[in-house]
Amino acid sequence: MTERPERPEAPLTGGEREILTSMLDHHRATVAWKAGGLTEAQAREKHVPSELTTIAGLVAHLTLNEWFWFAVVVDGEENTWEAKLEQDPDAEFRIPPGTTLENLLADYAKQCERSREIVAARDFDEQVTHKDETFNVRWVLTHMIEETARHVGHLDLLRELTDGVTGE
Repeated sequence: MTERPERPEAPLTGGEREILTSMLDHHRATVAWKAGGLTEAQAREKHVPSELTTIAGLVAHLTLNEWFWFAVVVDGEENTWEAKLEQDPDAEFRIPPGTTLENLLADYAKQCERSREIVAARDFDEQVTHKDETFNVRWVLTHMIEETARHVGHLDLLRELTDGVTGE
């Protein structure tokens, strides 16, 4: 991560879909940038009291959130993580042995692409119901901008603590 990669920028005067999807893509690209180029040990380094707040753990968490909100909530896929998370609410932060950062980032990129496809096929006003709560696609997309941006901030701090690299 020696130089900042090109990342999508949201247009200042575009339409709602273009602005919101570009904002999320900007944050997604920042996740890949902040997590990229590290050793396996660096990706799992614990810098804060929460042993689960690692760079690798955050990438896994964001991958699960992409899948849950877009594939499960919006697209209606079966929630295969529900039982795991009932037993361990932090399961997605626990990286299985043998899982590499490269695998985690590839899974994240693949899930983000699938999420883009799901959103592209939907009207923002379309309503979806999950567990007796109704959302529209716009709310889900906005929520994922917030979720991803919040964790980009965590990744920024963890990256600086890992190797001193900073950047917007």
